[in-house]
Parts: sequence; structure tokens; C-alpha cells
Amino acid sequence: MSTQSSTSAHRGYVRPEHERLLTAATVITFVRTVASVGVALYAANGRSLTLLLVALGIYWVGDMLDGAVARLTDTETRIGAVFDIVSDRLCAGAFYLGFVWLEPSMALPVGIFLLEFAVVDTFLSLAFLAWPLRSPNYFDLVDRPIWRANWSKVGKAVNSSAIALLMVLTHSVPICTAIAICLLALKVWSLVRLNRIGLPLPSLTTAGADDGLPAHVRPVVRRRS
Repeated sequence: MSTQSSTSAHRGYVRPEHERLLTAATVITFVRTVASVGVALYAANGRSLTLLLVALGIYWVGDMLDGAVARLTDTETRIGAVFDIVSDRLCAGAFYLGFVWLEPSMALPVGIFLLEFAVVDTFLSLAFLAWPLRSPNYFDLVDRPIWRANWSKVGKAVNSSAIALLMVLTHSVPICTAIAICLLALKVWSLVRLNRIGLPLPSLTTAGADDGLPAHVRPVVRRRS
């Protein structure tokens, strides 16, 4: 099989004709987001750590479920990926702000983590849009070290689960602050590496690039002087 055929056939590459907002996966994303945020707000109002953890569980389980359904039904789309990314930030923000409401002493590590997750990681997670990829889960097609650190199974677990579990189990400001700083450093490293790679610019006129992809999704990498 030729390289061109392999590239266009890889499940990680975008298929514009399959792009749509309403899929089973995006419905799950919407439901779990509304449920998680709603429970988190109720937990904060009632000052209940137990309910706040329920909200976190809804977020985590729902996040795994919508991705699994998208893969099983072959409905992974860029629209769905962006919707999932922004929904994750809302769910995480609701949990962590609720946690600070209950444990004000954790404001510093939570603030550092939200800077990392809601700002730096959001930019990194949306960077896949510069390439003809379906989601950041396939960023290994662009750069494997960045993918391994951020969207591999281990990378996702470390980036999303570790800090929440440490905060709940230890209530240690120094430990959680140190972990949050380490996560921020990892994201900054990823951002620096991404900048060195250079984000490609979309072009409507990519002459001679017969790679099996529509012209409007072919990447054109910036040339650095």
C-alpha cells in the first residue's frame, strides 16, 4: 500500500463528509456535562464533599464513555472533539472551584492547576485542528512525544486524575502545589515543542499535494527563515 493511501485511510485523519454535531457521543458529552456541573453546584451549596466526588465521577465516567461510543460507532469528529474539550474544562472547573469552596486552603494548587488545564492545556488540545486529524488522540501522527505526554492513556491519567485524587486524599497544600507545578511544566514543555514544530496553515490552493485529502484540509507548514 502506498504512503498516500495509508495516510488517507488512517482512522485518525479527518473525513469531512462525516462531520456533524449530533451523534450519540456528543449527546453523552452534553448529558454528562450538565449532570456533573449540576451536581457540583448542588454539592457546593450543601457543602458536601461526597456529592462533589459524585460530580467528579460523573465527569470521568462520562468522558470515557463518550470517547468509547465515538470509536465504537465510528463517529469520531472534529466537532465532537472540540465539544468534548470545552466540556471537560467546564466539568473540571466546577469540581475544583467547588473543592476550594469547601477547602479554601487548597486555593493555590487549584489555581495553578486551572491555569495549566484551562489555559495551556486547552491551547494544546485544540492544536490538532491545525492538522487534518479527528482529535488530539491521534496527535502521535504529528509528534509522538507530545502525544505520549498528553493524550496517551498514561498521559491522560496523570494530567486529569492524579491531582484531584491527591487533593482529596491528602489535603496537602505543599504536595498538591508541587504536583500542579510539575504538570504546568510538562504543558509548557509540550507548548515549546509544539512551537518548534510549527503550526501548519490551511490553504485552499495546495498545488501538487495529491495526498487523498480535500484541498481545504491539507496542511501547509510554515517555512521558518
